[in-house]
Amino acid sequence: MSETFHLNRIETPVGQMLIALDDQDRLRVLDWDSHVERMERLMERYYGGGRIVLKESAAPNAVRAKLEAYVDGDIAAIDDIATETTGTGFQRRVWAALREIPAGQTWSYGKLAQHVGEPGAARAVGLANGSNPIGIVVPCHRVIGANGSLTGYGGGIERKRWLLRHEGAAFRDEAPALI
Repeated sequence: MSETFHLNRIETPVGQMLIALDDQDRLRVLDWDSHVERMERLMERYYGGGRIVLKESAAPNAVRAKLEAYVDGDIAAIDDIATETTGTGFQRRVWAALREIPAGQTWSYGKLAQHVGEPGAARAVGLANGSNPIGIVVPCHRVIGANGSLTGYGGGIERKRWLLRHEGAAFRDEAPALI
């Protein structure tokens, strides 16, 4: 049995954002047009091959409006967006903890591991963080290296840099601003 997710496209200063909503308007996927293969791989992993049908939609909806407000500078606009994910219990704990990182702040993988009650599991936290299917709203971009440096981001390091600057977060950056 298949399930339909409604795919919306949102223009941002760092490329086109893709969001997929279920019939209850819960955000299920957020990725970038340049990372469609990653998005499809995560959807297959979490929902099973061929189970999800993406249906293009340009219809206005509250999630889209909140993400557009975020991009326009209202950083708190995304705080109450309803999400729904699958994944392991550990992944879901990490993803829930990501939503507790305030905008404008960053945490290290070690701090996030401590926060979920697994102080020796920074690498496992990193893997869960990298498997997050709902970027930005479940703000995996707010996790940086222990020394304050930028680390990987599924949407690309330049987008992570832009998102952190957009939110006013401090981090160690060796690259100039693109925008």
